[in-house]
Amino acid sequence: MPTGTSKLTEALTPRQLQLLKIINSFRQSQYYSPTIAELASKLCVSRSTTFEHIGQLRKKSLLQASPGKARSLELTSKAQKLLKQLNYKTSSPIDNDFCENSLEGIPLVGKVAAGLPIEDKSSLTLASHFASQNKDTFALEVAGDSMIDDDIQNGDYVICRRSSTASNGQLVIALLNEEEATLKRFYREKNRVRLQPANDNYKPIYSDNCRIEAVVIGLVRKF
Repeated sequence: MPTGTSKLTEALTPRQLQLLKIINSFRQSQYYSPTIAELASKLCVSRSTTFEHIGQLRKKSLLQASPGKARSLELTSKAQKLLKQLNYKTSSPIDNDFCENSLEGIPLVGKVAAGLPIEDKSSLTLASHFASQNKDTFALEVAGDSMIDDDIQNGDYVICRRSSTASNGQLVIALLNEEEATLKRFYREKNRVRLQPANDNYKPIYSDNCRIEAVVIGLVRKF
């Protein structure tokens, strides 16, 4: 693989590469681009997460779209060259491992206080622990330190449940102006909402054009 392609591939997350493949396959079979909702469904993630991936791919000059025009997403020549060099075939099935793997779990062997664990033959999964219906639950990786005082750190994963409403004080995933997704505490004021960070270095975000995508119900951290 050429050096330039190798560096670019390393800069892409597996989900971003999968997104490129999905858009490419969709356009090859349907002759038009998928919508955000269709992409989110294929990826088994929220629309706000899909927005973020698309934004990153556009910054990397791998995706382009016509402003204000629906179904206009398309791969740039740079992205097409990348997939060709990776020997990607447009006729190959879309990789759905993410949806399938989300049902797998880590063995839960019991409880521990100050001694050996009591053995048990169960397993711990995000789906079983956080929700009865996995399709309504998803995870997002936290980028930044705006919620550090709530002990939500850069690189953590927040477990979210899709919801269009939230109560005052709840942690939410909010979409601003249909483009920018953010993790903040939600507060409703007179004619606007306040999205409150948990870091004195950041100012609250006030908006009258805010859409709640999900509420946060858990946190996963890898040490």
